[in-house]
Order: sequence, then structure tokens, then C-alpha cells
Amino acid sequence: MSAIDPRQELAERLGLSEIPPARFDSPGDVATRLRASDYLTDDSIASVCFLADRLAKPVLVEGPAGTGKTALAQAVAKATGARLIRLQCYEGLDESKALYEWNYRKQLLRIQAGRPEGEGTEEWKALEEDIFAEEFLLTRPLLEAIRAREPVVLLIDEIDRVELETEALLLEILSEYQVSIPELGTVRATQIPMVFLTSNNTRELSEALKRRCLYLFVGYPDLERERDIILNRVPGISLNLAEQIARVVRSLRSLDLKKAPSVAETLDWARTLVVLGKSEIGDQDAAATLHILLKYQSDIEKATKELLGRVKPLA
Repeated sequence: MSAIDPRQELAERLGLSEIPPARFDSPGDVATRLRASDYLTDDSIASVCFLADRLAKPVLVEGPAGTGKTALAQAVAKATGARLIRLQCYEGLDESKALYEWNYRKQLLRIQAGRPEGEGTEEWKALEEDIFAEEFLLTRPLLEAIRAREPVVLLIDEIDRVELETEALLLEILSEYQVSIPELGTVRATQIPMVFLTSNNTRELSEALKRRCLYLFVGYPDLERERDIILNRVPGISLNLAEQIARVVRSLRSLDLKKAPSVAETLDWARTLVVLGKSEIGDQDAAATLHILLKYQSDIEKATKELLGRVKPLA
């Protein structure tokens, strides 16, 4: 008995003429192609991305801010040659900004141009059907991803910022890859987008949302991976300086800080030191540039007091 291909099953439900080709051949292929797109992955990230493609399931990516969650979706889009469609979530986001809305101005002009002379029900019904046609529909990111003809990576960024009511709007898309529009009916995907949802874990997401997704936690990288990220993303930096930076940042994250330095801030610090012509980090260099890594004065003072004496060049 042959195993059921989830992509084939989904393609049949959507009425697609053929099964979309797989994006990746293996987790190793994911890692190789993401590296070529300047994203250094690890085994768990590569495996989840591979399974998300083969199982046609969205990925919920949680972790601290600045650990590369958004960059992962961007790198997957680049690696696969897909169009990236991004929905940036925020408090107050509603259906009209996430899914679709009607072009009310254009509808009003159409009503004025075609206003029936009489008040008959038939005339008004015909006009109403006319103004709720495709040409009056304004697509927003979620519907745009569903309707796109080309391969798409849909990034729903910082989903934990929206209210539960708005989160519920996503359930139909994440499970069936379709959108119900009362005036037009059900709009089904013409291809199967690869979907990433990111969360900084500022609030608990619903069980219904989590059930529909594969789960991936992206934390701070270990010392070796962060060193490699620095070497990969900062031109002209030496191995010695990259190693020192990774060690200092790792030590800073072990302190009780209001905000630990993110990977993005690590890269900013590395670029700063390269621009300043530093080949290694001394106490004065670290003290003069800590504001690149830390964004609270209390954290800077704590790091200066407890950490800087440990910064030594590598042998």
C-alpha cells in the first residue's frame, strides 16, 4: 500500500491540475541552499523546512526577537526563487488589511454611472452584483498569496501581536489554503504557498492555530554557529575577531539583562569593529561600543562592571 502524499491530497482538494513540485530534495539540500542565500541553518531548522514543504503545512517559528525568524522565511523565498508576500501583524489588524476589502470609491462611481432610473428590485439587484465583481476587489497579503499564480512564500510576521479574533481569520487559510468571500464565494489557492508564522512569544497562541502548524523554536545560536554567521555576513572580518565577538556576546546573554543582544545586533557590533579597524577586542574597544549591542543604560553599566575584565585576545 503506497503512502498518501499530503501535497497530492491537498492539490486534489484545491482542484489543481497537477501536484506542485517539491521545493527541496532533503534536509541537507535545505541547509545547502539556505547557506547559498546567506542563512546558516542547523539540523532542526533544515528538517522542519523540508517537512513543511513535503507535508504542505505552515511553520510556526517562535523565539526571542532578533534570532533570524523573519530572515528564515526571506531566505527560503530566495533559495526557492519564490515570491515573498509579507503580512506584518500589529495590534488592531483586521480583515480589511489582512485579507481583502472592496474599493468603495470605485464602487460609488459605478453606482453613480449606472444608477437605475426606476426603483425596481431587479435593477438594483443587477447593479449590486456588478459592483461586487472581481474588478472592485482590493487584495491584501493573505488573499494575494492565495490568488498568486507563481510560487509564493507567505510570511505572517509577529502573529502574537494580533488579537485572538484576528488570529481566527487565519485558520481557513492555514488548513485549507482558501478564503471565503461572501459576495464571491470561496477562493481557492492556485498553488500551495509555503507559509511561515513568526512569534516572539509575547502571548500564548490558540491551540487551533498551533494544531495547523509545524513548530520550530529558533533561539540564540551556539558559539560556533554565531561565529560562522559573523564570518558569513560581515565582509573583511578575521576569524580571531569573529571568535572574540561570539564569546563576548555569549557572555552578555548569560547576564540578567533587560534585553539580551540579538543576532542582528551582534552583526552590527561586528561591522562597527571592522569599520573602526579593530583586529581584536580590548576593554576600551568594548566599553566604547557596547551601545551597539545593548539598548538600556542599566544593561550597559552591568556589562561594563561584570564582563569587560574578561575580554582577552585569543592565543
